[in-house]
Amino acid sequence: MTEPCVRPAVSADLESFATALGDREFFDDRYERQLKKVGVLFLAWLDLRPAGAVYLWLEKAEEEPIATHLPEVPLITHLEVHRDLRRKGVGTALVEAAERRLAELGFDRVALAVRTDNDDAARLYKKLGYRDWGHEKVICYAQKTLPDGSTLSEPEECFVLVNDLTPVTPAPRAAEDPFAASPLC
Repeated sequence: MTEPCVRPAVSADLESFATALGDREFFDDRYERQLKKVGVLFLAWLDLRPAGAVYLWLEKAEEEPIATHLPEVPLITHLEVHRDLRRKGVGTALVEAAERRLAELGFDRVALAVRTDNDDAARLYKKLGYRDWGHEKVICYAQKTLPDGSTLSEPEECFVLVNDLTPVTPAPRAAEDPFAASPLC
């Protein structure tokens, strides 16, 4: 098996990832945000299969406690790995790609929220150096698209974790656009 290949999304990716992971509306929304340069939707392939996705949120946090305690700290959100491809390095590759992009953009810290009942994800984040932020748990809202196309906002109790980023020299990109997609996988 090969290593996961990770890069920012392009429009041609959206259908295959929505089919593999579900929730086309999520992929459309995050890709539109990427076009507006307020985030980056990273996608991962494993052996040419859509394997996972993560969104790098560069806007102000929607959750007031996070916005208050971590102003201007970007967030890693909505990490998802196809259930058949878990424990193969896909989640790690996605998080590391997001962290690398943040370091290239000059950020020195990143945060994320993980549901209090998601032990597997919490273990991954701790293995990657994430630590508790030192404040209370936060209620986050997961958006779920229903079969009729409407959206349901579900509250989730979450731990907030932070990680310090290692500075890097930015990799050359087309027209120096930090949101430009890397070579295709």
